[in-house]
Amino acid sequence: MEIDFSKASFKDFENVSGMDAWKRADLFKDYLDYLNNKGYLNYRLVSTTGCGPEMEIITDKNEKPKSLVSFVSNDYLGFTQHPKIKEAVIEGIRQYGTGAGASPAFGGQFSYHEQLENKIASFFNRDSAIIYTTGYTANSATLMSLLQKEDIAIVDMPVHARVYEGCQSTNLKVFLHNRLDILEKVLKESQSKYRTKMVIVDGVYSQDGDMAPLDKILELCRHYGAYLCVDDAHGVGVIGETGRGAMEKYGVTNEVDIITGTFSKTFANVGGYVIADPNLISFLKYQSRQHLFSATSTPAAAGILKGIDLLDEEPQWKDKLWDNINYFKSGLTELGMDIGNTESAIIPVKIGDAATTGEAGRLLLKAGVYCNPIIYPAVSKKNARIRMSVMATHTKEQLDKALNAFEYADQKLHISKSLSNL
Repeated sequence: MEIDFSKASFKDFENVSGMDAWKRADLFKDYLDYLNNKGYLNYRLVSTTGCGPEMEIITDKNEKPKSLVSFVSNDYLGFTQHPKIKEAVIEGIRQYGTGAGASPAFGGQFSYHEQLENKIASFFNRDSAIIYTTGYTANSATLMSLLQKEDIAIVDMPVHARVYEGCQSTNLKVFLHNRLDILEKVLKESQSKYRTKMVIVDGVYSQDGDMAPLDKILELCRHYGAYLCVDDAHGVGVIGETGRGAMEKYGVTNEVDIITGTFSKTFANVGGYVIADPNLISFLKYQSRQHLFSATSTPAAAGILKGIDLLDEEPQWKDKLWDNINYFKSGLTELGMDIGNTESAIIPVKIGDAATTGEAGRLLLKAGVYCNPIIYPAVSKKNARIRMSVMATHTKEQLDKALNAFEYADQKLHISKSLSNL
């Protein structure tokens, strides 16, 4: 089977007709070579420093690492480099060692896990939580446990892949992004057909950086007898008066049925959490296979406890983040870039064409700016973009360097709204 590499995406290689797994891998290697030769393969680039606003990146294996202004880390408050969090991690390792050695049910539940479950629940003014080794499994494993063939998941189209994976054993209906009229239609049609009806949305969406109107969605769920699950991985620490995320902004934190999130962004570690009714959490602790049969988080998770505290103890980081967000958005808008409806630290520059987006990524990297070109299937085929995460620790000089790089790319490719329409 012939695949036009100039128009291909990673999805085209998932199941190629007539090719077994090894032949598909050989064809995919040819595609990666094509991208690399074009300078578009700025994925899996190796960093020789920790994540931060500036990183040392190996862009060519034959050259020394380059110092690049980075927008690839979702470390929104810069807490991965916070000395108090580092010390908490070190102290956790001193006390407990480097690993848990077992799954939670079979000897791997330590006091720091109990503290973390209690603290993240209390953070949202709730009573109970379960933690997972990753944010991905916090969603996928929970949904697999709760939703079966008699149930239905009703999801906003751009939710993360982990949600779709978690819904493989149940019925699935998808509604266009934030289209409450379509959501209501699906809810009405599903009202008497399914045992459990669950609406699943993000608080902040990972590609456009916009938010779900959670108050209105909750109202629809209550009216039609559905549960609401909100994944606010990108909202916590960024959105809301005290950084409790989109649910705080819309005043629904205490009413959402299931809250999911991650420790890998604001809280500067790795892992995920689910917060819900105590009986539901107890059910998950014994029925969620990825929790029950996976080794639990390492003692380095003690740093998360400090990260949760710091969100309240040092609110200046969130304030600094928003100064940077507003500055950068204003600069990109003045350049004529299409940044969509972002309301968060995620800022896309929408380009549309996948090949042009790849070339833009190459030019930005050449200009000293490291960011993510996003193409299908992460977004629709006509909605390719450069995706950036702004951090509290970015300096104005670094943001200006990025703005200059976009101006340079625009001169070459005409990616701004003002020039692309000429």
